Amino acid sequence: MSRQPRYPSDLTDEQWALVEPLLPPPRRGGRREKHPRRAVVDAVLYVVRTGCSWRQLPADFPPWQTVYWYFVRWEELQVTVGMLAVLRERLRAEHGRDAQPSAGIIDSQSVKGADTVGRDTRGYDAGKRINGRKRFVVTDTLGLLIVVVVLAASVQDRDGAKQALLGAYYAAPRCRFVFADAAFAGRLVDWAVRILRTTIHVVRKPEGQRGFAVIPRRWAVERTLAWITAHRRLARDYERHPAHSEAMIRWAAINTITRRLARGRPATRPGRRPLEYDS
Repeated sequence: MSRQPRYPSDLTDEQWALVEPLLPPPRRGGRREKHPRRAVVDAVLYVVRTGCSWRQLPADFPPWQTVYWYFVRWEELQVTVGMLAVLRERLRAEHGRDAQPSAGIIDSQSVKGADTVGRDTRGYDAGKRINGRKRFVVTDTLGLLIVVVVLAASVQDRDGAKQALLGAYYAAPRCRFVFADAAFAGRLVDWAVRILRTTIHVVRKPEGQRGFAVIPRRWAVERTLAWITAHRRLARDYERHPAHSEAMIRWAAINTITRRLARGRPATRPGRRPLEYDS
């Protein structure tokens, strides 16, 4: 059903046409769903984009308890995982790429944890001086999210990367070449080859580099992390459960991908050649 968007975070008709078929069918029997699913999805995206708490959802959305119930239930059903996979394949096809990527990029990001993050799921990243959680993401070479894993910030990159690479192993079976920065060098490289038959290629900064500079191969995942933190709910970690943090990040990625699909505009850099490792 078409309607006039009320907030900048609301889905357009084109975006909703992409998302609606990927939601689970309503339960058979029992009461009919009282609130339109589009309003529920718009409410979730409003929280992700604006950073407000569930209880502070505007009154013209469904009740926050209803929205949160859908958010949790869909996460239990792994709805965002399947939705992200389908939308990523569609956008890759629009870029003339194979549906399944053959190369990926891994990176991590430490973010401060709010007081809603319990001690058992948070930690201190001494290198970044951040008390909170750490996000491990694997993207394809277009910067499209493949998998995200949220752990305590105290977890070492090489340890957290194992979970992220295992997730990518199942989410993208053809992805057997992964670019990474120097934090993922060492024993992780041998582990990936031995266990996952995946090659990790460490891309190091040029000698003598001062200040910020775009690093080949790695800029795509760094741009993705910037897109994620542009959603205010993700500027720090507010979720009680790491799984809910991962779901929030997937919703942000879904929002970004559907916008690109609806607009039909490639977001790669002008004149950039496809990587020889990705098809």
